[in-house]
Amino acid sequence: MAARLLSLCARRLSVTAAVRGLPAAGVRWESSRAVISPSTVERKRQRQPTMHWQEDPESEDENVYAKNPDFHGYDQDPVVDVWNMRVVFFFGFSIVLVLGTTFMAYLPDYRMQEWARREAERLVKYREANGLPIMESNCFDPSKIQLPEDE
Repeated sequence: MAARLLSLCARRLSVTAAVRGLPAAGVRWESSRAVISPSTVERKRQRQPTMHWQEDPESEDENVYAKNPDFHGYDQDPVVDVWNMRVVFFFGFSIVLVLGTTFMAYLPDYRMQEWARREAERLVKYREANGLPIMESNCFDPSKIQLPEDE
């Protein structure tokens, strides 16, 4: 842990010295766990930044709100923009949300939960009418199960 912390501090110190142009001394510390050597940053020479200025022949910074204050982001033409916005909102809300939720509400029995309840109610009525217990301790009839003989 201490070796990592010392390594991190040494790297930061050498990078700071290299950035400021100060002569950095080589730091080398040996321990039983790690060897920390000077960073490669101090060996690199800094390049001077170059900047090229070029004018844009055609300006793309046209303010669409000056032309169309009710701009929705679909098209530059105001009529097409409003038409596309209305189509997107119609299909997005009316068709997807309204018809989608209606479809989900009228889907058939999910995971047959309603069928299982109806079947259980029918079985309870049958057992009560015939005088049988509603629940049995055995899921299967023990007389029909064939077990291997003990040897």
